[in-house]
Amino acid sequence: MIRLERLTKAFRQRRVLGEVSLDIARGDRIALVGSNGAGKTTLIRCLLGEYTYDGIVEVDGLSPRMHRQDVLAKIGFVPQLPPPLKMPVGELINFAASMCNSVPERMEAVSARLGLEVEGIRRQPFVKLSGGQKQKLLIGIALGRDCNILVMDEPAANLDPEARQVFFGLLGERQKDVTMLLSSHRLDEVAALVNRVIELDRGAVVLDDHVADTVDMRSILSCTVRLTRREEAFEKALGEWGFSTTAEGGGLEWGGQVAGPDRLRFLGVLSRYAGLLAGINLEDNSKKAEAAQ
Repeated sequence: MIRLERLTKAFRQRRVLGEVSLDIARGDRIALVGSNGAGKTTLIRCLLGEYTYDGIVEVDGLSPRMHRQDVLAKIGFVPQLPPPLKMPVGELINFAASMCNSVPERMEAVSARLGLEVEGIRRQPFVKLSGGQKQKLLIGIALGRDCNILVMDEPAANLDPEARQVFFGLLGERQKDVTMLLSSHRLDEVAALVNRVIELDRGAVVLDDHVADTVDMRSILSCTVRLTRREEAFEKALGEWGFSTTAEGGGLEWGGQVAGPDRLRFLGVLSRYAGLLAGINLEDNSKKAEAAQ
């Protein structure tokens, strides 16, 4: 589906990508990882036909530079940095829908599932939205259309845990139909969403490995956290994940839900307060339901 052969890109004689060769098949869900400056965004921009380059880039046999409109019709894209568009939100959705033979209502419906009600901001300039609102709208536009490739650069960076849970569910609904390329500088952000990891370092592929594909993107984990003592900062962190104290916990036990693909990120938050932890219990709700049947 996607072929890169000896892809090389330089800016003012500084080489950012150096002879990158990859074959990406239909059904691949790829984590494109690496530190800032590793070349991830540049690779994506070449794939979208935004940059000139040396080497070969093909999407279904088409060059993004020579057949850009045809290639972009196949791709739903969420950028790392929202564009500084002054266009009103409603006008932006109508324009995006017209460019990909979709309907605005589909994009608005996906945005609503993420917690963004378009009706209340329809006349606002896109550039005036908050970071989270921009991200939800861009995801709504990308997923509210028919495409067979999803390219997302740090897609969940500005989403709150509740919106992330919905986002993972939306990806789960599409995972059998599309190829996904999810760029992030942190593997734990996307590890549970993918079946292949490609790592870039200084513009070169240093890792290309298929990984276990066992996590259901739509899974929800019930979680209980027990504390050794009260700590305001930790309680605030748990509250941001939608957790609250349990009736019998005396303020030392907190309960809530975590999206299955977010488990590593959640455990990373808990690890910062390891000295306050008396116990953690995570249970997959879907498996509990299966056992009860």
